[in-house]
Amino acid sequence: MFPTLNINPRQQSSAMPPRVPPPSHRHGTPSGPWPWLDIETEVDHDQLASPGSPVPDSGFPCTHFLSRSVGGGCWCGYPQSLFANWTPTQQKKSKIRKVVEKSIDTCTVYHLDVLKDGNFMRQGYSEVKENNKESHWRSITEENFPEDARVQALFIDNLSGPVLQMLGTKYTIEPFFFSSSLGWIPSRYQENVVPGVSDHITITLTFIRPTQNPATAPSSSDASQHTTSTISRVADLPSDLVIDTQAPLHLCSSDVVLVADLLALHMIRSPNGSTVISYHPPQENRATTAQALHRRFHSTGRSVYWSTIFSEATDPTFVFLSLLWYPLYAWDEAMENLYSHICWLETRVINTNDIQLTQELHAVRAHLLHYESLLQDFKKTVQFVKDTPYPGLQQLSADGRHNSEELLKRECMNLMGEIDRMEMGRSMQDMRLKNVMNLGFSSVNIEDSRRMQKLTEAAARDSAAMKQIAYLSMVFLPASFVATAFGMNVVEINPGSGPTLSQYFATAIPLTAITIWIVVAFQIQIKQSPAEVAVEINDSETEEKVKRVTTPEPSNVRALKKLGLWSRLGWPAVLFSALFQERMERRRQRRSMGLI
Repeated sequence: MFPTLNINPRQQSSAMPPRVPPPSHRHGTPSGPWPWLDIETEVDHDQLASPGSPVPDSGFPCTHFLSRSVGGGCWCGYPQSLFANWTPTQQKKSKIRKVVEKSIDTCTVYHLDVLKDGNFMRQGYSEVKENNKESHWRSITEENFPEDARVQALFIDNLSGPVLQMLGTKYTIEPFFFSSSLGWIPSRYQENVVPGVSDHITITLTFIRPTQNPATAPSSSDASQHTTSTISRVADLPSDLVIDTQAPLHLCSSDVVLVADLLALHMIRSPNGSTVISYHPPQENRATTAQALHRRFHSTGRSVYWSTIFSEATDPTFVFLSLLWYPLYAWDEAMENLYSHICWLETRVINTNDIQLTQELHAVRAHLLHYESLLQDFKKTVQFVKDTPYPGLQQLSADGRHNSEELLKRECMNLMGEIDRMEMGRSMQDMRLKNVMNLGFSSVNIEDSRRMQKLTEAAARDSAAMKQIAYLSMVFLPASFVATAFGMNVVEINPGSGPTLSQYFATAIPLTAITIWIVVAFQIQIKQSPAEVAVEINDSETEEKVKRVTTPEPSNVRALKKLGLWSRLGWPAVLFSALFQERMERRRQRRSMGLI
């Protein structure tokens, strides 16, 4: 058996990464009039009665660290303090309230600055706890943006309620960024647009990343994914498997697991300094950690290619775009592992016709169909970045703006070209899987045909045996009839009776002969099989060969099939005539070939 780890969530091993919830796309669009409000959900009357404006106030009103009595606009009231329509009911439904209300854990914020000359600086991190959240709020509000920096990047690990509220308040972030990230909902939108100056852009992207089976993966302190305990082996899985494309896909051929990962980015683009915020899911999802993405982004600054772009282009979108290459590399590795797994499945299908292989093929193909939608979302995300120019470019000269737009277009096209390659590979593997599935079904059908042929041959043998028994019974039937008729009252057994034993045989033998004659007349089939004449051909350049010559069916046999009742009763003469005609036909064939 080769089942996958696509099991029912209630039966899923605790060591396995949890399945990603199916995204509610309707809750990921900021243009919806009532965010996080389903059709049958009751409208919040407090929201309708709220006198405040749903549009957030400009400026920076929160002074929570100076006075706890200050009310509206304070970071501890986010998101409703800035976005009146985000009532507690909607916060709870969007999972924001769950983060805000939970007991605070240590939230780690990794930071990195991209300088105007393309170099990176201020690599480090800060931890936000219950006892230092006020000082952290004071530091981020009083800290000035470095003059020589173009973009600052913040990577959030183990997001806590205070950090969520502080970031949302400081940068006036639309709560959709946090709700989409917490719900793994693909989204992309632009907000807070100041024409010719600044804007906010948000993307939430789900992608597939390969990871080693936790049972065999070596432990590492700086691994790019969280480690968990052991994963259940294939043989220990329950028998009632279901195809769940939201669950991880276990490639048992290489002991690799394809898990869902999340890239959630929010960028504030401003001529006074831009900021990128990256959210990372909790540890149990085994997603990419903030530390891992922080280090990989830092290594981007050591690239000649990207450092040149960062130094020459004033558009901060290129920093945003460089992070989109991480899911592309994850997709590429996932497709390579899946290609090897499909090759392994092909080999097994050729060598065996186990029905469990077809179930595995169906499961892998179902995941491939799901991956198609994820790749389409990926391409739409890159297209969104390409079609959403930075408003601050209006302050540049016409040539500078044109050069920056062309460079961004070129980089986006490079990325979309790679995504198209991923889609072509996915489509090829899907068709290859279909071909393997057809091969598997054909192998099963051929094996079934062989079994049916054997059963048919066995039934034919049984039928022939029964026919022989029937013929044998007919041989004794006349004698039994005569014995019954005479009542076995013969002189040798019962003196004084009428019939004698000689009279019994004189009656039984002729009657038996007549019965056999009639049965043979109506049952015998005289058929002329194709005659085969072996001819030896001796040639100095070739080996000895045998040539087979097929003769047509003799005419007398065809005539025999049309004979009437009385002609059939003379079957011995017809049989000998057919044999004589066949012999003469063979002699004629051999004479025409010069063999005699």
